[in-house]
Amino acid sequence: MSQRPRASRHRRAGRRIHVDDAHRAAGRIIIGRLRKPHGVRGEMNLEVLTDHPEARFYPGAVIFVGPRQVPLTLRSVRPSRQGLLVAFEGYPDRNAVEIFRNQWVTIPAEEAAAPEADDEYYDFELLGLQVVTEDGRVLGPLVEILETGANDVFIVQPESGPPILLPVIDEVVRGWDLEAGRIVVRLLPGLLPDQGDT
Repeated sequence: MSQRPRASRHRRAGRRIHVDDAHRAAGRIIIGRLRKPHGVRGEMNLEVLTDHPEARFYPGAVIFVGPRQVPLTLRSVRPSRQGLLVAFEGYPDRNAVEIFRNQWVTIPAEEAAAPEADDEYYDFELLGLQVVTEDGRVLGPLVEILETGANDVFIVQPESGPPILLPVIDEVVRGWDLEAGRIVVRLLPGLLPDQGDT
């Protein structure tokens, strides 16, 4: 089983990632999100969701956009207050890029740098795994990850009832086994919706 998790190498504080958003089945990693067009020359606001934007976003780089993973070649890249302003080869104006509004930007998982430590992970590796307690009780799949700034929160959806929110701290998340498809947790008092504080 892997070491206990502490940090993700490609997420930013306050961003929610849902299992459906992560293109997990396609083996992709989210590195950004296109927001709205800027001006009339085909530029778009890009929210950067990678720790190494200079390695991903530069003129000539190819990125993949949306659920169809449309390959786009970056024509220009420049900084902005909200992240980056990017333009694409073959998309000369505002109307042409409108179809990419609010679309995820991804890369193939195999292109991502390997985690530098055992306690680092990518969302796509964990989303969808079954969450089980140390004594073998199945809680449900991990469907969402929320980064709060202090620590991540795993959101688990049981077969019935409300979602279970688990803080990603050593005392709760004991580790995971990607091959077995599970995350092992220890339930502290008050973590389950029907638990009291005793």
